[in-house]
Amino acid sequence: MSPHEQRPNEDVLRSADILFTAHVKADELRFEVVPETSVVFTGDADEASASGSDRTNLPAEVRENVTYRDVRIDYAIAAKLEPGDVRESG
Repeated sequence: MSPHEQRPNEDVLRSADILFTAHVKADELRFEVVPETSVVFTGDADEASASGSDRTNLPAEVRENVTYRDVRIDYAIAAKLEPGDVRESG
């Protein structure tokens, strides 16, 4: 999955078996080197699993040595396990 996908919709977030979210705000953000990022779902992850971000004042493809101001990033990774893979503890 591309790391520049939009944040998963609310239906995906509500039905996720594993959910990680982050909300980041910055007055200024600058990259001296463009980062390489990726999210890979392995193991028992269902194809409905998704990740992505909604960004304010930060493009999907950032550039080196550019200062971005008043940045906000809302990021989510929502993993859905394949049926029958959820194990109960007890």
